Amino acid sequence: MLTLVIGNKNYSSWSLRPWLLLTEAGIPFEEVRVSLFTPTFHAEIGQYGAAGRVPILIDRADDDSELKVWDTMAIAEYVAERFPDRRLWPVDVAARARARSICAEMHAGFSALRTALPMNVSASLPGCGWSVAVLDDMDRLVTLWREALDLHGGPMLFGPFTIADAFFAPVISRLSTYDVALPADIAAYRDRVLALDGMRSWSAAAAAETEFLVEDEPYRRSR
Repeated sequence: MLTLVIGNKNYSSWSLRPWLLLTEAGIPFEEVRVSLFTPTFHAEIGQYGAAGRVPILIDRADDDSELKVWDTMAIAEYVAERFPDRRLWPVDVAARARARSICAEMHAGFSALRTALPMNVSASLPGCGWSVAVLDDMDRLVTLWREALDLHGGPMLFGPFTIADAFFAPVISRLSTYDVALPADIAAYRDRVLALDGMRSWSAAAAAETEFLVEDEPYRRSR
């Protein structure tokens, strides 16, 4: 049985990736949510893993032994190996290499966008956080997505839903929050991801949360 330990759905971009991956792949799992912004967070997350961060995937065997996997890339690779029938990476070798490359770039890059446009699912913050560095990151995202969509024909980056789409889902959530203007083909991809059952479910749960990080809530402070 799989257990996925996640943070607040409104803010935890790292948690969204494996949660969406498991959900869209139809892989059963138990969800454990730990609030990121409480004095007890480190004690709570310490019960599940020494890394002290979300997400954490726990695979519990019938004999009650446990395997703990942390970091979104490691979790994605483990799930792909554990459930090969779900074909979570592209089948074609070259496509699989491209998918891994763009996931690694997302995993390690786009720092300007991450910093200036933090994930905040339930907010509406059009125009906030923009800078030249953020625009450069957006240009790179458009290039990556367009190349994949043109090469593989959609509807997702590599045809069917894959790990690559899960990795970019938090950025796509940001595009909605900050009302980012996009070329028509990229906006259509954004809309297809937002329309996924898993994304709709995550967004609804995020909207129902009542724990807010004050520095990320200018629209609430202004009311």
